[in-house]
Amino acid sequence: MLKYIRLIGAVMLTATAMLACKEDFPVDEDGLLITGRTQCYVSNFELLGSDLQTVRTKNAVVDTVAQTVDVEVFYGTDLKNLRPQFSLVTDAKLEPKITGKVDFSDLANPKKYTVISGNRQIKKTYTVKITVQKP
Repeated sequence: MLKYIRLIGAVMLTATAMLACKEDFPVDEDGLLITGRTQCYVSNFELLGSDLQTVRTKNAVVDTVAQTVDVEVFYGTDLKNLRPQFSLVTDAKLEPKITGKVDFSDLANPKKYTVISGNRQIKKTYTVKITVQKP
């Protein structure tokens, strides 16, 4: 009888521990919180050179309707070693992830990035178009 009481106690303790560790909020494969937000857009864009200084000649133009980012860089900018930085609406995420330098040297084929809403249901692909300032 004592053996069964200990067994029942162990099962209850295990069940309680499992319930206590259950996540209250859903997260995605990146460990980011999934929310109910449906907004999905780029609010600002920055482009840095290898020295981590801006290479833009002026502010980037972000068009949330056409889903484009137009940015002009200084003449002579090393387009193979740029670091794009996106500002997104709250809880959104970007794919592909930016983990370092990006090669933007193929100006005929602009880079594309997808913004994914906080609820992970809406995706919008933005095209980043770079032009080089005339000498």
